[in-house]
Amino acid sequence: CWRVEDFVVAQECARCSSFQAKTIKECSRTGFVEKITCATSNREEYKSCRSAVMEAHVFWRFVGTMLCVATVFAVLVVCRQRVLDRKALEKVRKQIESI
Repeated sequence: CWRVEDFVVAQECARCSSFQAKTIKECSRTGFVEKITCATSNREEYKSCRSAVMEAHVFWRFVGTMLCVATVFAVLVVCRQRVLDRKALEKVRKQIESI
C-alpha cells in the first residue's frame, strides 16, 4: 500500500530480529525494516529501509580500506623511485669512471 498511498511511519527503521528475519520478507533485502501505516486503507505493513548507522559504518570502512590501499601504493612508489635513482646514479658513476 505504501507505493500508491500516503503513509505514516509507525516504527522507525530498526534491525530485524532473528524471528523477523524468518517471517518478514522485507528483512532479507537490507536487514532493517520500518513499520508503516497507510493513510487511506489504514493497513499496517513493513517496509525495507536503510539504517543511517549502517550506512555510516559501511562508508567509514570503505574510507579506511581506501586509505590503506593508498598507503601501500605510496610506499611501493617510494621504494621503486629509490631503486630507479640508485640505478641512475650507478650508470652515471660507471660513465664517469670510463672517462
